[in-house]
Amino acid sequence: MAPDPLSSPPPVIPPGMPPLATPGQRFTARLIDIVILGAIWTVALTATGALQYTMDHPGEQDMGKVTLALVITMALYFGYEGVMLARSGQTLGKKALRIRVAMLSDGNVPAGQGWVRAAVYVLPGMLIPLLVGTVFWLVNSASLLWDKPFQRCLHDKAARTVVVSAVQ
Repeated sequence: MAPDPLSSPPPVIPPGMPPLATPGQRFTARLIDIVILGAIWTVALTATGALQYTMDHPGEQDMGKVTLALVITMALYFGYEGVMLARSGQTLGKKALRIRVAMLSDGNVPAGQGWVRAAVYVLPGMLIPLLVGTVFWLVNSASLLWDKPFQRCLHDKAARTVVVSAVQ
């Protein structure tokens, strides 16, 4: 029986590509990076005065200042992810877990595609007040559990990357 011409060939890992990172390694690396995100968020809330409550309505925050802090946080975190991935394929969390982002095609550092990956991961966070960003992050991160054979999240697919061991 002849192969179906409409079906694509099975994906092939390039020769010499390190083994894929485990979901546990990726989750732990992301937790470390979330601590960095939390630190940026705290500084942005403080810098914008969003932590101060209004005098007229104790317990209520100025949502304009909170929104400004969110925009600042996401912009800085986008810069952090983009620069780190473009330069070495590793955020601080990935360095700690000895894993890295690699181009699926050849295993190289993602360079410009690191910015694409960062944009697809970080920018939906701007929609956190609407819960859209939170739902996207959950689905995006969990998608590696059912993606076969490369265990890629949506941001990996957008940038055509995989996460592999950095130890060889």
